[in-house]
Amino acid sequence: MAEKPSYIDFDGASYPWKAQVDYRKHPELYRVGKGEQGVLICEPYKTEIGKHWRFKTKMIAIESSEKIYRLFTDYLAQDDFVGADMARKYLQMGFTRARRYANYKGGKKYDKENAYKLLEKGTGEAQKADAAAVFFAKWKQAEANADYAERKREWKQKIG
Repeated sequence: MAEKPSYIDFDGASYPWKAQVDYRKHPELYRVGKGEQGVLICEPYKTEIGKHWRFKTKMIAIESSEKIYRLFTDYLAQDDFVGADMARKYLQMGFTRARRYANYKGGKKYDKENAYKLLEKGTGEAQKADAAAVFFAKWKQAEANADYAERKREWKQKIG
């Protein structure tokens, strides 16, 4: 049986991130979670960061990832861990989404018309692999930031 996409049977009620919350005003409600969780929900960061998130070509990815990384360091300088973590998530998502488009035509991994069967890999756009590499490097740069790493460790220990 094919692996079912995680968004099937999604339980929004138990999802810790809520669209109606302003996470700048209520950072205590923010959870780091795993990977990119919450990235497309947490406002005002979704709006602030998302408008810069692009990966169509390598050059666009360079411009986008540099802008998002600047936001990451700005958030840290403003003592805004939630903003920094969200920027880190956008860098990670730049990598994962660009890789998805590099691997699968149109970025579609599953065939929803055929019981969510995994589609053929290797049918995507080669240029997206270059964009993915750009985002990967910036994501890892953010993860390696000692200030961020310490704040993340403390946040996860205290809040989650």
